Amino acid sequence: MTNEQKPKQKLGFTIIKDDPTDGHKGFGIGSLSLENVSPVIVDINEEEARIEFGAMHARSDTERGVKFTTNREDSEGGKPYWLVWVTIDFKEEGPYYAGVTACEMVVNKEKRRGYKILADHVNRMDKSMKRHIMVDFMDDKSKKILSNFLSTHNKEMWDRSEPKLHIDLAVDSPEL
Repeated sequence: MTNEQKPKQKLGFTIIKDDPTDGHKGFGIGSLSLENVSPVIVDINEEEARIEFGAMHARSDTERGVKFTTNREDSEGGKPYWLVWVTIDFKEEGPYYAGVTACEMVVNKEKRRGYKILADHVNRMDKSMKRHIMVDFMDDKSKKILSNFLSTHNKEMWDRSEPKLHIDLAVDSPEL
């Protein structure tokens, strides 16, 4: 008997574009399409939000060159961010923001260290794809930045979105 080792099986998922079945009834059924999900980075200090597609694979400009850990102390003195997963869906009236979920992130570029909980980021992306709204725990300043971004990015999609999104992103203090 030989002592050969089998190569380890790599687990992963494939991001597919458009309809995975393309009219077929077999292969691809049950596959997830991430075509309508966009990562939005909310930079709290700069008071801006921007779409950074690299965040789909944790390779956004904000994350590049940074080693992330689950220990907040590693990134002490860093900038706070929110990674917001925005899923677009379609109603009879047109497209709307169907799923919007936020995840916390801290980046210290000087130390090249950051804080995030990857499992949380993955789970929140999944929740967004399942049309959940999870933003009510964000600070007021961040809520205002995100609501301004979503409403100015596409006013019609913002207007067609579920009332929960508008309510959860509402802030009491207009001077923010």
